[in-house]
This record gives sequence, structure tokens and C-alpha cells, in this order.
Amino acid sequence: MIEIVWEIVARLEAQGQLELVYGPGGAWGRLFGKAPGFRGTTLLHDIHNPRRYLIIDLWDTEAQREQALRDDADEYTRLEADLEGWTESRVEVGAFRLRADATVRPRGKPGRRSR
Repeated sequence: MIEIVWEIVARLEAQGQLELVYGPGGAWGRLFGKAPGFRGTTLLHDIHNPRRYLIIDLWDTEAQREQALRDDADEYTRLEADLEGWTESRVEVGAFRLRADATVRPRGKPGRRSR
């Protein structure tokens, strides 16, 4: 599995729209929810900078993500245009793969999510 990480700084007046898009039942989930290999989106809100978010999309493979972007290119482009108006900056941080052998967790405590 891979995780695609975005950093977004929202315009103050648009935080609600951004949270609706990426939250449960939002446009982002509806767009990719039907795509093979899409496992969900996590929306993280910075505790020190209330306008800053991290969005993490979980996919089985990068090829499935790329195919979904091609299959839904028109809808994705419309959503991207909306997001431009709601954000001051939006940067794709990168695509990451969990390194279980480099992950440390206290004994008896589960991780963030199962793989």
C-alpha cells in the first residue's frame, strides 16, 4: 500500500468547505470511493496552525491511483478548481510506503491503523 500526502493551508473563510470535501461523505471520497485500490482518506488538522491540514490518501498501488485520476479526470479537474479558491497553498508532499521494520510502537498498543 502507498500513502499520498498533501499539505494544505486553507483560507480562513474556507475551512468549512475544505473539511466537508475531505471529510466523511465528502466530494473527495465520492470521487475516489468507487475506484479499485482506494482505501480511504485521513484528514489531519494542525493543532498549532488552525489553517493547516495534512490529507493522506491510502491506495493499494500507485498504478491504481494513476488510473483513477485518468478515469475521473474531468471531475477531478472541477474539484481541483474549487480547491484553488479555498486554499492559500496546496503541495503534494509525496507518495510513501510504510516501513514496518522501521516502525516503533509501545508493547500492547495498536498502531494508527492496520495494514
